[in-house]
Amino acid sequence: MKRTGAKATYAAPAIEKAFEVLELLVRWPEGALVSEMAADLGRSVGELFRIVVVMEQLGYLKKSQTTDRYTVTYKLLDLAFRATPSQDIVRAALPEMQVLAIEAGQSCHLVVPNGGSGMVVAREEQPGTRGFALKVGARIDIVRSCSGQVILAFSNDQRGEQIVRAAESERGIAIDRAWLAERKSAIRAAGFDLRKSPITHGVTDISFPIFGFDREIVAALTIPFLELIDGSQKVHIDAARDLLRAATARVSDRLGYQPDAG
Repeated sequence: MKRTGAKATYAAPAIEKAFEVLELLVRWPEGALVSEMAADLGRSVGELFRIVVVMEQLGYLKKSQTTDRYTVTYKLLDLAFRATPSQDIVRAALPEMQVLAIEAGQSCHLVVPNGGSGMVVAREEQPGTRGFALKVGARIDIVRSCSGQVILAFSNDQRGEQIVRAAESERGIAIDRAWLAERKSAIRAAGFDLRKSPITHGVTDISFPIFGFDREIVAALTIPFLELIDGSQKVHIDAARDLLRAATARVSDRLGYQPDAG
C-alpha cells in the first residue's frame, strides 16, 4: 500500500501490512485464507504469511481448525475499550441499559463517534422472544443514522465539522451541509431524535445524547423500537421514549455531567 503526503516520511512495512490484513478481514466475515488475502491486497503469499502467523501468535487473529481461514479476534475490541474513554462510558451505561431493556421490552445500543462513522460499543437485548438489535462493533452512518445525527447535533462546531469531513473523506462524497444543519437544529430543539428506520420495516429509532463531565456529548443511546403487528409490545413508543430519556440522564450523571442551571 503506497502512502503519500507528509505522513509518508517514515515507513514501517510490516505494520502497514498488519493493518491491511485487519481492514481486509472486516470485509470477509467468514474469514480468509492467506492466499485470498494476498490476492485481494495485491501482495504475494510470502509477504503476508509471516505477518499473519505473528498476528495469530499475539492473539489478534484466529485460524479455523477446519478451514484454515483467519478471522479477527475480540482482542482489538478489548484494547479499544481499555485504551479509550469507551470503557468508562460502557461501564456507566450498561446497568441503565439492562434496566431499560427490561422496562421498555426493547433492545438498545450505545454509539460513539469513530472517525467518520459511528460505532456500537455496547448493546442490551430485550428479554423476550422478539427483538431487534445491532451487533457490538457495528459501524453506522454517522451522518444519516438517528444515533449519528444526535451525536452531530450536540457536538460543538469544531468537533462536528471534523466528524463530517472524516465521513466525506472515507466515502469520497460531499455532504449537504444545509440539509445537515436543518436536521441538527431540529434535534437540538427537541433534545432527541425519533424517526422511522430508513433500513428496517416496523422499526422506529429513538436516540438521546449522553454527556460527560465537560458537558460535551460522548455517546448516543438508542432504542430501535420494534412495533409488533398485534400490538403486543410491552410499552407504547411514547413510554419507551420517556424511559430512554430518563436512562440517558442517569448515565450522564454517572459520568459527572452537570446541566447548566441557567
